[in-house]
Amino acid sequence: MAVPTARMPVPRVVSRNGKSGPHRPDHEVIIVGAGLSGIGIAMRLMKAGIDDIRIIEKWDRPGGVWRANTYPGIAVDVPSMFYSFSYEPRNWSRFFPPGAEIQQYAEDLLDKYDLRRRTLFNTTIRAATWDEADHLWRATLDDGRELTARFAIACVGGLEVPRFPDIPGLDGFAGQKMHSARWDHGIDLRGKRVAVIGTGASALQLIPEVADTAAHLDVYQRTAIWVGPRPDFATPPWLHWLLDKDVPRLVIRAVGQSGIQLVQGAALPISGYISPALRVANAVGGLYYRAVLRDRELAAKLTPSYAIGCKRPSVSNRYLTTFKRPDVELVTDPIERATPAGLVTADGVERPIDVLICASGFHVLEKGYTPPFPITGRYGKDLGEFWDRHLFRSYQGVTIPHFPNAFMMPGPYNLILGSFITSIEATAYHVARVITECHRRGATAAEVRREPTDRYTERCRAILGKTFLQNGNYCTGSNTYYVDYQGGSAVVRPTTSVDQYVRLRFSPHDDYSYRTLARVPGARPGQFETHGVTS
Repeated sequence: MAVPTARMPVPRVVSRNGKSGPHRPDHEVIIVGAGLSGIGIAMRLMKAGIDDIRIIEKWDRPGGVWRANTYPGIAVDVPSMFYSFSYEPRNWSRFFPPGAEIQQYAEDLLDKYDLRRRTLFNTTIRAATWDEADHLWRATLDDGRELTARFAIACVGGLEVPRFPDIPGLDGFAGQKMHSARWDHGIDLRGKRVAVIGTGASALQLIPEVADTAAHLDVYQRTAIWVGPRPDFATPPWLHWLLDKDVPRLVIRAVGQSGIQLVQGAALPISGYISPALRVANAVGGLYYRAVLRDRELAAKLTPSYAIGCKRPSVSNRYLTTFKRPDVELVTDPIERATPAGLVTADGVERPIDVLICASGFHVLEKGYTPPFPITGRYGKDLGEFWDRHLFRSYQGVTIPHFPNAFMMPGPYNLILGSFITSIEATAYHVARVITECHRRGATAAEVRREPTDRYTERCRAILGKTFLQNGNYCTGSNTYYVDYQGGSAVVRPTTSVDQYVRLRFSPHDDYSYRTLARVPGARPGQFETHGVTS
């Protein structure tokens, strides 16, 4: 556990807006989002002695993506021993635990660290603006209130804004309609003709469950998905006992992470130059599909044409075989339009639908959706416009120049392969480290410098440019969010988790400039402190 750090008093200032006296923000830290990212960073801040925290959460409960996504069959696709914080282990019920267990994990962490009373539920942020006069962030809430904080941390996640398919006439559909990330548990699928649009990670989990309930299911596939077997099983008592012990648990995590490091640290950077290996992987995948389905025509429709890994790998023991059921139809013809009664495909066939489920993904790193609310930094810079003009960039996937005292989880080039939790822990250490250093110096603003930001961004882009995501046409037709609208792959950090941890935990303090408000008692007019040097 980190050694608690004494909190420095906020300097007394005279505000440029005409107010005088000791200006103090409402809170030292505002965190947007009570998912595992927000909770993970809040826990690390509490361990560092920073407890004046306000968490803003739009849902009625914590959990983030695990609160938003409650569709039938939802489960984590990472082995359970890797899907908990290293200092908060969990004995999961299964090798791939269901989503409700992950959401309960978030509930328990919120209570254990006394974060529930620090959280505003059912509240969203309309905008966040940096106040250069007072060195704080002003957050406008959906009810018109304003909250101020010295530091702001956006933990809204990449799978935040649901994407609905762009289908002419969809608004005129007369049946019931929902997105997989906004599941309506009041809709009864029994005896209904149901259609699912999409065959991504969410769809492959819910399609078998829907098929078990509906009278008939049509699945509209634009892009096939690579699916591997899912070695899922109830956690046996002996494994529970083993994972309760610190040493065995750490050894198991270390062995598993080593395998991930081998792929991410060694194979990914050169993947663009190992086409024979990629072709072999695809051939093996195709053989697996034919072996499971025992139907060459069906296997041909379900087998992707792009390389394995272009989209996040998925696992399921039931997805492929569901399409062998007589009450399930795989539709690969493009959707032409929607009618009040159903969907019409390019071949002119209209299929009647009672309930339409859009498992069509999310707006990930898309123009107009990233960030999900307006963020305005120094000099009136809009974050979305900054990224649009200068390409997605960040320092270690966490901070951005011109946006002092602001952190993101995840920011561009933050996420590594494997468990999301690993990136959260590394990021949380960095956030706590920068804020603690700010307090130690008596500073009121910390802003990452442009040079180390560009250096990190260009390093990531250079590595990714050699991977199969960017080099060659391996991912053509994959429709993957690993390739963003700018043509880059800013959602991926192409390094190992060890590299991420070391660079975030021990990054040079000089990569940031630390400033103190000019009107601290005893300071000369116009005086600022940067790196301890008065100028």
